[in-house]
Amino acid sequence: MLALAAIVVAVVQLESAARGLSIERQWLEQTPVTVFRPPAAALHDGRAPVVLIAHGFAGSQQLMQPFALTLARNGFIAVSFDFPGHGRNSAPMRGGLADPLASQRTLLASMAQMSEFARQLPGSDGRLAVLGHSMASDIVVRHAQADPAVMATVGVSLFAPSISADTAADSPRNLLVITGALEPDLLAREALRVVARVAGPGALADTSYGRFDEGTARRATRSPGVEHIGVLYSTHTQAETLAWLDAAFGRPPAVQPFIDARGRWLALLLAGVLLLAWPLAQALPRVGAVARQAPQRLRWWRWKGQAPLALLPALLTPLLLWKLPSNFLPILLGDYLLLHFALYGLLTLALLRWAGRRPPPWPRGRTLALVAAVMGASAYALFAVGVPLDRYLFNMQPTMQRLPLIAVLFAGTLLYFLADECSTRDGRAAPGAYFVAKACFLLSLVLAIALNPPRLFFLAIIVPAILLLFVVYGLFSRWIDQRTRHPAVAATALALSFAAFIAVTFPRVV
Repeated sequence: MLALAAIVVAVVQLESAARGLSIERQWLEQTPVTVFRPPAAALHDGRAPVVLIAHGFAGSQQLMQPFALTLARNGFIAVSFDFPGHGRNSAPMRGGLADPLASQRTLLASMAQMSEFARQLPGSDGRLAVLGHSMASDIVVRHAQADPAVMATVGVSLFAPSISADTAADSPRNLLVITGALEPDLLAREALRVVARVAGPGALADTSYGRFDEGTARRATRSPGVEHIGVLYSTHTQAETLAWLDAAFGRPPAVQPFIDARGRWLALLLAGVLLLAWPLAQALPRVGAVARQAPQRLRWWRWKGQAPLALLPALLTPLLLWKLPSNFLPILLGDYLLLHFALYGLLTLALLRWAGRRPPPWPRGRTLALVAAVMGASAYALFAVGVPLDRYLFNMQPTMQRLPLIAVLFAGTLLYFLADECSTRDGRAAPGAYFVAKACFLLSLVLAIALNPPRLFFLAIIVPAILLLFVVYGLFSRWIDQRTRHPAVAATALALSFAAFIAVTFPRVV
């Protein structure tokens, strides 16, 4: 009852953010587009400026909903979309890491197409602003520099190599740069660098420079307490964006503007979904015939203790994959993650065998119970978690081209999660083994990035998302394991969920 109450309250609050708006979902060729129109009372003579909103690497238009709802509730027409290779856009992103210039051309062409679409929308007054996050911050700046119709630009987590010492002061016009306070200082320095083109070498954060009527207005600000994804959901980010665009278009600020503040409701929704898994796990059939025997828990620092199981795969996996080619899947970085999960799992299984800890045998006479438990746990992991994520955070609905990729990635993630469940949940594991094992896996990804930053840099953006999934599914798998008493059930559910997440969110390339 508590779980259901939390879910209902959270959904009501999240849905109420769109109150009074007209939301139209349509397709522009292969590109899914959503148009958020403001209430009639917020319009001036029935017309409004348009803000084109672009997501970052491995993102989708769902990730940018706070901007769309905040701006539309305050009198702008907001337009969000999925870039090629991202979200539900079935067109691939050309080039990938092998040819970043080709990828840039693909994204810029999509931006130009969407800009033309946005300006011609019924109700548009012909004025346009663009907003982009991370990867898209560079794209919207380049587009705004080339398109004189763009009157204002907002770059969130900005990097802008196209703004150099020779760039004109009004290129792009009226630029606001927002960085999360917990993001790397490199981004904060980049924000002040681009502002200094107008302000001079003494540019300061939270200070406006230049003139809006000349297109030279510049401002850099840091949203407190948030990182690369959290910056999108910060009320400071939303308020700064709204105030900047109001000023750029000469609109008086609202006395009590609507600011989307969905962070706490998203947290409540996920907490409710997770809590609901606790009683529902009790409905799964028992798979293990008897309770596990734990004659002696492993100690951490013995030669055949828990530490080698946690540390050796974390160190060896990135080293062994360092020079190995990983460009065999049409999904950016998905092939490397497949190898990382699979090798990590194989190394852990080998160490378990060396330590004399064999996985539990196939449950004879309980095959139907095992299948039923796997299907029930996997369905909850995919849909009860996936549907809310798809509606409020990022796309989780696969296109037809991505379905085979889920099956391929599942082969790698299953090896990892089966090994992880066997090494941390069998009753003989040392206290805290599960959490240490997950931390070591994340550290191994960080080590892989450090060994090969040109190829794996964008993995750094995804590590926080993987951490979130580990936290969400950690208790989930524990309850499944306690009920079914067989590691294959939770391992299969988690492996399928992670395979789907990677296959659906990472850019599809050719």
